[in-house]
Amino acid sequence: MIRYALHCDRSHAFESWFQSSSAYDAQVKRKLVTCPICGSAKVEKAIMAPRIIGKKGRGRATPPPEPASTPAPEAASGPTSLMMAQERELRAKLKELRDHIVKHADNVGERFANEARAMHYGDKEHRPIYGEASPDEAKSLIDEGIEVSPLPTLPEDRN
Repeated sequence: MIRYALHCDRSHAFESWFQSSSAYDAQVKRKLVTCPICGSAKVEKAIMAPRIIGKKGRGRATPPPEPASTPAPEAASGPTSLMMAQERELRAKLKELRDHIVKHADNVGERFANEARAMHYGDKEHRPIYGEASPDEAKSLIDEGIEVSPLPTLPEDRN
């Protein structure tokens, strides 16, 4: 997964996760990436600073500094707390991503594979969808060149 900082033609800034850079390119081309604030499909990558870890620093990556207005007491109490803070942040972002998909896409349930194929081959108009597919169905879609990704599920969603 790759996270991009994005902005729309109305200068709204937001972030989004993609399976790969080519998945981002394909989704933008198909106008599937939209601004969560205004709905514009005219979206571009914003300038981002890469996070590079040298050989000596592997396994000890530190997050980018928090803004001065956001206290980060977890960082001062050790690596375990830092990891917990990073996990909470990741879970919050995954929940945000999932909530965005559920809000802006149609749930087609068990018809997911058929709907995705129909859109891919031009039998139906492209639109954002989500639904259910078996691992074999998902693999078959990917083998056909149809980009699919699992919808993030968090442990609290399973209860």
